[in-house]
Amino acid sequence: LMMEIVYLPCIYRSTEILKPDYLATVDVDPKSPTYSQVIHRLPMPNLRDELHHSGWNACSSCFGDASKTRNRLILPSLISSRIYVVDVGTNPRAPKMQKMVEPVDLFWKCGLANPHTSHCLGSGQIMISCMGDPAGNGKGGFVLLDGETFEVLGNWEHPGEAAPFGYDFWYQPRHNVMISTEWGAPKALVNGFDPAHVKEGLYGSSLHVWDWTTHRKLQTLDLGEDGAIPLEVRFLHDPSATEGYVGCALKSTVFRFYKTPKGDWAAEKVISVPSKKVEGWMLPEMPGLITDILISLDDRFLYFSNWLHGDIRQYDITDRRNPRLVGQVFLGGSLVTDGPVKILEDPENQPQPRPRIIQGKRIPGSPQMLQLSLDGRRLYVTTSLFSGWDKQFYPDMIREGSVMMQIDVDTVNGGLSLNENFLVDFGKEPDGPALAHELRYPGGDCTSDIWL
Repeated sequence: LMMEIVYLPCIYRSTEILKPDYLATVDVDPKSPTYSQVIHRLPMPNLRDELHHSGWNACSSCFGDASKTRNRLILPSLISSRIYVVDVGTNPRAPKMQKMVEPVDLFWKCGLANPHTSHCLGSGQIMISCMGDPAGNGKGGFVLLDGETFEVLGNWEHPGEAAPFGYDFWYQPRHNVMISTEWGAPKALVNGFDPAHVKEGLYGSSLHVWDWTTHRKLQTLDLGEDGAIPLEVRFLHDPSATEGYVGCALKSTVFRFYKTPKGDWAAEKVISVPSKKVEGWMLPEMPGLITDILISLDDRFLYFSNWLHGDIRQYDITDRRNPRLVGQVFLGGSLVTDGPVKILEDPENQPQPRPRIIQGKRIPGSPQMLQLSLDGRRLYVTTSLFSGWDKQFYPDMIREGSVMMQIDVDTVNGGLSLNENFLVDFGKEPDGPALAHELRYPGGDCTSDIWL
């Protein structure tokens, strides 16, 4: 089951249609007659939600509790601030809506809005990070839901201790720690990226370290200019590990964070993708813009996507402080040879990539969200980031829809190669082109499961 289907939140954002977002179920079984096809669509009951990331009602943190089953998918809406609970247990191939949490519950009970990342807790509760307050200002707090009724219980953090900005989080119970990241103020980023907003302090550059038991914020690690806009955060999967990695979008860097001998936490830059000097683009230099990272379940490989440059990279992280590039593949992006951008200077001396065509379809957009199979051999990728930014950087993807692709991974020596037999073209959806975002496996995956 875990490898037969995947779930993807999808949104419609074309200028011609106004349709509700929906949850797509995709068949990823190579032996199936409906392989690489959308086999079910569950529309949401409202408009303009912006489904983005998702999470489970139960995961490995509930191991040993026979009453807990991974049978509900939690779907926060980044713009409307609704939270949907979807029943994927009764019929995994045809999910159905179970409950909707209204924005007013987040506003009034928690003073929070713009929910992003969902994680189940060992207690049975569900915790969701938020990016803002109800007025669209930055506010990095956390909402708790009851794991049975899915009612809003209140804030996880103490009053007055929310971070300036919010985005992602990961906890490591054996070391009594949680680390959260920062994107920016929702009202600044909703309609696209304006570099002036960075200088105005509307985007974050810090990691926040929290005491997992007391819910107190212990430290703020300012990553500086090189660590601006730290997005996805990943601890190593080993529950005894005291380190992990975070991808920082603006300067295309990866920082390693770790527990020091003194018992506090620190961070160091371990990967840097150099910007390319270009002409024909909005700025004289184009960063890679790291937007998603993940770590294989065996903690050997780290993967990330450069959403502007158009490549996915694989690093061997056996030496935790010195990641080694072992795989790379280009799948579209802003630097294709027949596009308007010309590279004037590239510190990595790479040729401009050719457009990627799969099964006669030219790939619009660029690799963005990643999900790795549990055996580490299949890396799935979608191309939409966030509709306001999609519209700004890849308007062709708004017109033509996003895609889902699959990369074959060499798990022995490292290496990435495109599977030419797999393509889900969301430009051919029944109600028009759609933007597909994050992927989830029914049986668990590399970015949702936390072990106690």
